[in-house]
Amino acid sequence: MASVTFDHVYKRFGDVIAVNDLNIQVADKEFLVFVGPSGCGKTTSLRLLAGLEEISDGNIMIGDRVVNDVPPKDRDIAMVFQSYALYPHMSVYDNMAFGLKLRKTPKADIDRRVKEAADILDIGHLLDRKPKQLSGCQRQRVAVGRAIVREPAVFLFDEPLSNLDAKLRVQTRAQLTRLHQRLATTFIYVTHDQVEAMTMASRIAVMKDGLLQQIDSPKQLYDHPRNVFVAGFIGSPSMNFFDATLVENNGKLEVNTGGFRLEVPEEKAKDWRPFKGREVIFGIRPDDIHAKSYVAPGILQADLSARVDVVELMGNEIFLYLMSKDDKQFVARVDPRVTANIGEQVDLAVNMANAHIFDPKTEISLVD
Repeated sequence: MASVTFDHVYKRFGDVIAVNDLNIQVADKEFLVFVGPSGCGKTTSLRLLAGLEEISDGNIMIGDRVVNDVPPKDRDIAMVFQSYALYPHMSVYDNMAFGLKLRKTPKADIDRRVKEAADILDIGHLLDRKPKQLSGCQRQRVAVGRAIVREPAVFLFDEPLSNLDAKLRVQTRAQLTRLHQRLATTFIYVTHDQVEAMTMASRIAVMKDGLLQQIDSPKQLYDHPRNVFVAGFIGSPSMNFFDATLVENNGKLEVNTGGFRLEVPEEKAKDWRPFKGREVIFGIRPDDIHAKSYVAPGILQADLSARVDVVELMGNEIFLYLMSKDDKQFVARVDPRVTANIGEQVDLAVNMANAHIFDPKTEISLVD
């Protein structure tokens, strides 16, 4: 078991800075997920930790040991890649045992580890099969099993579920979460899928253009995003953003977007009033825009009306794509009992308790 530390880590490819002054401390037994769009530096950070790329500057530590110059095989890590990378001519058993055989591990120990890992992953009945006889999900479990048998201090996962279909992704996601709880080992996981990050991680590191934007628990990232990028990346559908001005009307603070005006409840206004008269980016999640016919009790409600542009029935909920008076599109996630037809006006209730304002120049949150 081990902690992991990125200490002012840089990675440059010529003039391109792929990882820019990365500082993260991963606690022992933590499940940390790197998330961000393609090219943000998340996979490069994982490869630096694994020793598959050389660090341009800074230090990486596993436990108390600086591993900058330690070969990958001696770092006490195991990595699961997006590609299963199984040997097609070998059985499942031999694929899982291959690394241990290279290390000249005693045969009895190999057999014990392989069968224990197979039991954990529910692939004991597949040990005699070849990879071509397995489904994609089963192949991925074999790849994970190959990592488990090494009994490493740190597990690294590089988008391991991206080759699976939607249903199998959900199933395997749950299996990996249970696996982390059972092994009680440090997991570091890379994905572009924020749903994977939200459901699996104890902490999430959000990256963009090589820079760490925010690292926190899933709930804190969702409720208190540090900037517009994090607010828009975490959550599905994404947060709605509007260019707006904070104005005062008859002693009440309001958000004026040009297409609608929302009264800011006093509980919120005391924190927002110092920015009165300023231009802001107003952010509200689709979850916090309700049809007035089905409003959750106890919300700090502000009313607006909008025209329905698109209706997406999801079964347990409806996504309404709406147009404001100034033709700004936004999304509401509403109760499935709501009846809404394209082109008609609907009355909405916005939960201002969960609204956000950001500086339009820096895009940083103005209120913590």
